[in-house]
Formats: sequence, structure tokens, C-alpha cells
Amino acid sequence: MDRVIEKKKWSSKKIVTIVIVAAIVLLIAASYYFTSGKSKLNVDLERITVSEVTQGTFQEFIPVNGVVLPITTIYLDASEGGRVEEKFVEDGTMMKKGQAILRLSNTDLLMTMMSQQNTVYNTLTQMQINNNAAQQNTVSKLNQMADVISQFKEAERIYNLDKHLLEQKVIGLQEFKKAENDYNYYLEKKKLTQQILLQDSISRAQQQEQDKRSYQGSQEALNMMRQKVNDLIVKSPIDGQLTSLNAEIGENKRQGDRLGQIDVLSGFKVRVDIDEHYISRIYVGLKGDFTFADKVYKLSISKVFTQVTNGRFQVDMQFEGKVPEGIRRGQTLQIRLALSDEKQALRLPRGGFFQQTGGNWIFKLSSDGKTAYKTDIQIGNQNPDFYEVLQGLKAGDKVITSSYENYGNMQELVLKK
Repeated sequence: MDRVIEKKKWSSKKIVTIVIVAAIVLLIAASYYFTSGKSKLNVDLERITVSEVTQGTFQEFIPVNGVVLPITTIYLDASEGGRVEEKFVEDGTMMKKGQAILRLSNTDLLMTMMSQQNTVYNTLTQMQINNNAAQQNTVSKLNQMADVISQFKEAERIYNLDKHLLEQKVIGLQEFKKAENDYNYYLEKKKLTQQILLQDSISRAQQQEQDKRSYQGSQEALNMMRQKVNDLIVKSPIDGQLTSLNAEIGENKRQGDRLGQIDVLSGFKVRVDIDEHYISRIYVGLKGDFTFADKVYKLSISKVFTQVTNGRFQVDMQFEGKVPEGIRRGQTLQIRLALSDEKQALRLPRGGFFQQTGGNWIFKLSSDGKTAYKTDIQIGNQNPDFYEVLQGLKAGDKVITSSYENYGNMQELVLKK
């Protein structure tokens, strides 16, 4: 007898099919949820920095370090090379103008000076010889002139006498012509002798002027050599303090070597190093300030050195008003160098977020403080404390300013305590 088999309502095949279909539906739903909505990330509040956007005074400035220096420094370089023979003072001594610091010796320089002295003496001797020769030559020509004048006068006397006798017909024409020829001859000879004497006078004056210039030139060269020898004794050019003296007895110094410096202690300046990135924005008159002994002091740029070395250039700054009491040479000051005037602006505290966003967007907290969402912003100038906000935020907004390194492409952050 046949038995009726009851059909099962849930077979294993049907159950598996239902499970697969349900998994596919859930996968599709999840994919739609995560792709159609905003990507979110849970963030612990204790691991982030939340800052508030404020309205207040803003000034663009850069922090720089400056070294206090004397208002004037005179460098002592060796005018002539030589061996250090004697030191009269030590480093740190207060000097008076003209006071000796050290003495160098230079045998070659002394020999050159002695040679130049001989040149001067020889030039002077030659001048005397030339002068004596010129005088003798002039005397000789004066004697010749005296003889010519005497002969001319005799010829003139005979000519005038024969002319009178000819008129009286006492002598013949032939005798008169001889007297006339003699007269004309000695007249021309007199003129020629006078011309020679004049030319001799001019030549003598020229020779004397030439000898004088030669002597003066050799004398000036000797004076220069004497000055070079005198420069072997290094002296202080001004009143001040001798610093950085770099010379030891027996040491050889070359011409141009730095021996030390004299600092004028009547005032101070500040030498500042600045990154070359700002060179186009730095100019004379730019202001800065620093804090010393709980007081703020003002500085202004007085000189800009445009030479760039290792990516940096230097400026000198002068104190405006009173110089801080107790400040010392070589002291380092931390200076705020202003690149703009003070103004009212929206201020966003600086933070690590800028490295990932470039200042183009930021995570702004919702009104309830439970979430933060990506917001586009525009940033203007900046200083070590704040960014200037131009667009995208308002005073009172709270934003996340810590690093966004672990947030990837998240559009929204869920803040958890």
C-alpha cells in the first residue's frame, strides 16, 4: 500500500538561495549608502585641536633672530705683511685714537725704503750738477754777448764816423761800404746772440722744472715708503674697545689679513638674518619689536645687505628711542619683523591642517559640536600665530586646526568624547 510523502516547505536549497539573495540585497544597500551619502569617520575629541575663529588685530610679521653689535666697528687689516714682533695691548683693551696695538717687521720693505732714499739723494745730486752746468753755460753765453755788444758798438761808431766823412767827401765810397758791412754784420750777430741767450734761459727754466718734478716724484715715493714702514706699527684709528685681536708674537701676517677690530661703544645696532624668500619685501624703515626684561622695544631697518649666502641675507636695525639697559654686545634678540601695518581681520589660529589642505578648506564644527564637515575657505596673509581669513568662515566659528593626515578623503567627521 502506497504512503503519501508530505512535501517539505523549506528545503536546504531554498534556504541557501534566500540567504544569497538577502546578502546581495544588503551589499547593494550598503554600497548605495556609502556611495550616495557623505563619507564619515569617527574621531576622538581628545586627539584633535578645536580652535575658534575670532575678529581682532592682525599684523603680518616674521620671527627673526638678531645679534647685538656696536653701532660702529672698524676692522684692523694688515696694510703690509710682516712678522709680529711685539704686542703692546691685549684683546678687550679700551683704546685711544693713535695708540699702538702691535708692531710688525718686514726686512724687504725696509730695504725698498733705503733704496728709495738713495734714489732721492741721487736725484738731488743730479739736480745740483745740472744747475751748475746750466749756470756755467749761461755765464759763457753772457760773456759771448758782452763781446758781441762791444764789437757792435765799435762797428757802429766807425759806421757813423765814415758816414759823416763820406758826406764831407773826406773818404771814398769803398771805405764807407766796408764800415757799413761791418756794422750790419755785428748788428745781426747781436740779435742772434740775444736770441741764443733767450733760448738758453727758457731751456734752463724747463730743465729746472723737470728736475723739480723728478725730485718731487722721488720724494713722494720715499714718503709713501716711509708711511708703509710706519704702518708696520698698527695703531687704533678711533677711540673704542679692541676686540677679536688675532696676532701672536712670531706669527707671520700677510697683507690684508684681519688683525682685529675696534668697537665704538657709544651705541648699538642689531644684525639680523632673514630668509631670502622675503628679500623683495624688506626695505629700509621697516619696523620690528622685541621683548627685553618684560618691556617691548622698537627697532627699524637702517641698512639692507642684498647679498644672499646659504639662502639668507642680512639687515642692520637701529633702536628707536631708548636702548634697553643691560643689553650687551653679542646678545641674541628674538624680533618680530612686521611686513604689514596692523588691521582688523578674521583670525584663524595656525595648525597642522594647512599641510594637507594648503589653506583651501577646513573641517568646521556643526552648531551642536557633534560633527565637523568640510568647508571651503580662502586665506590671505599669515604670521606665526594666525592666518587671515578672507572667505568661508565668520567670527565664532569653531574649526579643527590639528593635522588631517589620517582623514584621507573624508567629507565629515563624527566627534566622539
